[in-house]
Amino acid sequence: MANIGPAGKRPRIRKSAPTVRERQEAAQAKAETVKPRRVKRLTSKAAIPFKKLNLSDKKAVKLVAKPLRPVKKGLNWIVPRYFVNAWREVRQVVWPSRKETWRLTLAVFIFAVVFGALVAGVDKGLDEIFKKVVLK
Repeated sequence: MANIGPAGKRPRIRKSAPTVRERQEAAQAKAETVKPRRVKRLTSKAAIPFKKLNLSDKKAVKLVAKPLRPVKKGLNWIVPRYFVNAWREVRQVVWPSRKETWRLTLAVFIFAVVFGALVAGVDKGLDEIFKKVVLK
């Protein structure tokens, strides 16, 4: 019966909020297990004609991919490696949720208002001192 307080209740243990790294790792693990919705939509739309032909998904992909191999090689030659790598980095970004975005936007707005008021107060004070000392 360790960790029991005077009223016979155990103290409440609160789990700390996850760090940015923990959130990113959790999101990355989730992203690895779940296909993005956009890809699912595109693949399902692209597979409609092949479903009518009664071809499996793998056969359909092979059927379409084989004639497009030269196009892919040509695009690899045309598109600079920098853009390919930049696109990979953008896909790895863990974007904030709508709620988090609003919260951070509000924090920036409040900071800007407080800092502006501070600068205005210092400006007004220095103006008064300048008028009394220098212009007198």
